[in-house]
Amino acid sequence: MHRCNVLAAPLVAVLAALVAVSGCSRAVDSPAAPATGGVAATTAASPAPGAGEPGLEGTGTEPAAPPTTRAKPAPVRYRFPVAGCRAGYGRTHHDYPAADIFSRRGCAFVAPVDGRVDEVARVDRWSPATDRGADRGGRSVSLVGVDGVRYYGSHLEAVAPGVVKGSRVRAGQLLGRIGDSGSASGTPVHLHFGISWPTRPGIWWVRRGIVPPARYLDSWRAGGDLSPVGAVRAARAAAGREVPACRARC
Repeated sequence: MHRCNVLAAPLVAVLAALVAVSGCSRAVDSPAAPATGGVAATTAASPAPGAGEPGLEGTGTEPAAPPTTRAKPAPVRYRFPVAGCRAGYGRTHHDYPAADIFSRRGCAFVAPVDGRVDEVARVDRWSPATDRGADRGGRSVSLVGVDGVRYYGSHLEAVAPGVVKGSRVRAGQLLGRIGDSGSASGTPVHLHFGISWPTRPGIWWVRRGIVPPARYLDSWRAGGDLSPVGAVRAARAAAGREVPACRARC
């Protein structure tokens, strides 16, 4: 009995040691518990370049464009159509609205307003035998002003050099010299002056005059700028079309 007990003691100790070593090995080999909240979950997303910075593309916060202001058009300035000479005119005209401005031969007919030359007749084709309406004005110049109104001067002695269809002229610029060409032959020297709306070329019965000019001539001679735009617009509306029928001295 004593010998068995002696042998059993070392055996128990060995078995206990083996059990302890096995437990330590399992503890070391056990995987670590998974971490909670990775980098993606704990790091805030980086803002896009330029986000929140005013004025950068793609942020939706571009500064408003500066307001644009439209310049007011310059006021239209008018000039009396006879320069450098005394001149007189009546309040009415025979057959249709116009003005005969009486002055000396060779006096200057000038542009009453800035504009563009519309039609030019340098040759006097009028004959008393035919008395064609298109020829009665003799030598003449018409222009369409910056105000949209057409101005016509006829019975000229000569048309000024450089005055051609389409050329730009300034108020007060020489257009011709006053005379008695066309149907004014044998009458006192004068400038026939007409105001109308623009038409295609050759519509002489509109070009010669639609609106009475006297009140505008009064203003321009006194240094004023009374405009015929409203009166021409009203006359055009009353006519009902650009080219109404000729009704007097046709």
